Amino acid sequence: MDIEFNSIEDLYKRVEPALNSKVKEFKRQGISFIKKEDIWNYLIDSKWKNSKGLELFNIVDDILNTNNEDISKYVTNKLKDMERRVNLDNINFR
Repeated sequence: MDIEFNSIEDLYKRVEPALNSKVKEFKRQGISFIKKEDIWNYLIDSKWKNSKGLELFNIVDDILNTNNEDISKYVTNKLKDMERRVNLDNINFR
């Protein structure tokens, strides 16, 4: 049975349980800053970018079996590249 998706959003929703499972794996290791969006983005940027003919089982396998250290390094590097700014919004002080 071939499963087809109308959009990348549909595919994302379909694999969300695997992403949630991977996030729980990180939390068991004491890493709580990695979110399911980070895992998805890592795989899009590093594994799936030039892939053709990916099937659902390949995607789920990649989510569950990608090295946690690789994902963690990717997220850490993304955080380093984020623009940081001082919040100068009004606050009440005397």
